[in-house]
Amino acid sequence: MPIYLPETTPSAAGALTPREIVAELDRYVVGQRKAKRAVAIALRNRVRRQKLAPEMAEEVAPKNILMIGPTGVGKTEIARRLARLAHSPFVKVEASKFTEVGYVGRDVESMVRDLVDAAINMVRGEREDDVYGEAERRAEERLLDLLFPPPPPQLPAAPAQSAPAPAADAAKTLFLVSPQGEVTAKPEVDDDRTRERRERTREKLRNLLKEGKLEERDVELEVTQESFPPMDMFGAGEGMQGTDVNFMDMIKELLPKRKKRRTVHVHEARRLLIDEELRKLVDQDDVINEALDRVENHGMIFIDEIDKIAGERGTVGPDVSREGVQRDLLPIVEGSTVQTRYGLVRTDHVLFIAAGAFHVSKPSDLIPELQGRFPIRVELTSLGEEDFVRIMTEPENALTKQYAALCAAEGAQLEFTADGIAEVARIAQVLNERLENIGARRLHTVLTTLLEDTLYDLPDVSEKRVVFDRPRVKERLDKIVEDEDLRRYIL
Repeated sequence: MPIYLPETTPSAAGALTPREIVAELDRYVVGQRKAKRAVAIALRNRVRRQKLAPEMAEEVAPKNILMIGPTGVGKTEIARRLARLAHSPFVKVEASKFTEVGYVGRDVESMVRDLVDAAINMVRGEREDDVYGEAERRAEERLLDLLFPPPPPQLPAAPAQSAPAPAADAAKTLFLVSPQGEVTAKPEVDDDRTRERRERTREKLRNLLKEGKLEERDVELEVTQESFPPMDMFGAGEGMQGTDVNFMDMIKELLPKRKKRRTVHVHEARRLLIDEELRKLVDQDDVINEALDRVENHGMIFIDEIDKIAGERGTVGPDVSREGVQRDLLPIVEGSTVQTRYGLVRTDHVLFIAAGAFHVSKPSDLIPELQGRFPIRVELTSLGEEDFVRIMTEPENALTKQYAALCAAEGAQLEFTADGIAEVARIAQVLNERLENIGARRLHTVLTTLLEDTLYDLPDVSEKRVVFDRPRVKERLDKIVEDEDLRRYIL
């Protein structure tokens, strides 16, 4: 889903000082210095905690953060980039998706189960990267066995007085490979010369395989089929509680695995065989133990839209359920033990970052106990015209650079002049003032409208250099910006 930072490990990320963490975040998020400093300190404190004596480290709890600011100013992006920088398990959840216990919907403990699943995938991916070369080598050998089957085992020598069994002679076959990779069989005699010939044939097939000349060849492969319907059919992701999910997993493990023979192309067989070899080479128990440890000591949960469950206390109606969700969240945030399909997980040292616009409600509308669990509060400022210019030019994943890369894929060159970028920023600011203020997300709508005709016609036009300066931007967008109906529904 996202663009990843360079790979780091928790130990490598621990070498970064708070100042260096902020500098790393500056590569992708413009402004919001206070928020960056807060999360940088929180990340560094985790490293400091690892160096304490065990009895002291157990007492040092993470200082959870509450980000307050309008939509589109970088709250989610700061948390997501921080997690990738620290190489920590990370999930983003929306508080409005949860319901109080007793209602149909997601229970708050599901965020911890999602975090464990993310950690399992992360650790498994690391382990698979370490052994991928060996898995490829084993898969290649198995693929050669499918293309060029080994000779059947030799039957025991018959007694001298009996005649040789015709079936034994028939079982000895020699496979010959043509330059096109066609394999034909003929009777063979099992001796050193025959074995050398088989080895040369196998090496010829190996070379053809590496050169990609056998990718469309069909091979017959035995694959394992699921003998139980997918978990989603039972609503495990939304409506089922953790114990129900674990019970379903137990049933799934106990049921026998069914084998089925499939005829697939070589390139598909290679993928299936590599996946199978990776499962053999990676110790799943080791992956689970490492993942659970990372969740408990390095996990991060980003709770977005927390203002949607805040409301004046003492009212009736939907606000009652909102307060119930807050009370359900409280034990998870302050530290509890959650049952997952992989075992018990403690949330005492999981870092929680909550965020909300708080246009209607305010942080003091949260129940006092939950307020106390987010001691660090950071207010993010609204973005202005100058910020939009920086967003389109400074970050490594700036929108203008993304569109330029998309055009380059068609062999075209897309350029934005300085005054063209300034005009796009001005229009985005005007639209945020006249309509809803959606922050930097307005740049997405403006640039999409600006480049719509260009991206549509690009494959068919001969002119492969497109330049957007101020006059061209105004020509394309002024009519839409000035027309209130078009502006409301297009931008």
